[in-house]
Amino acid sequence: MKRLFLVLFAAALMLTGCGVGSHTVVSGRSDEAGLIVFADRSYPVEVTIDHNTYHVYTVKDSQFKRKRNIRKTAENMITIRPGVHEVIVRRHGQRVLSQRIFVSAGDTKVITL
Repeated sequence: MKRLFLVLFAAALMLTGCGVGSHTVVSGRSDEAGLIVFADRSYPVEVTIDHNTYHVYTVKDSQFKRKRNIRKTAENMITIRPGVHEVIVRRHGQRVLSQRIFVSAGDTKVITL
């Protein structure tokens, strides 16, 4: 009888150690967006988004399409919140572009100069 009780106790102990636990799966788009400035050649620009200023280089449009230089684009991408933003692009202190944009979550807005 002791042996049967010991076997049942050991079996119960082993089964309680095999609990599955809970897992959470999260899917969907991240809660951020991106902005890239394309031009015919690469040069430094000052981009102001909602009173925040960023200094980046433009991404050469034709070279990007031909070579798909993702690493270079990522270096020059500005991460912003999704929604409506006021964007001003300056080169050598002169305003080149001023527009209001809307960017969805997980998307990248491309501004071509």
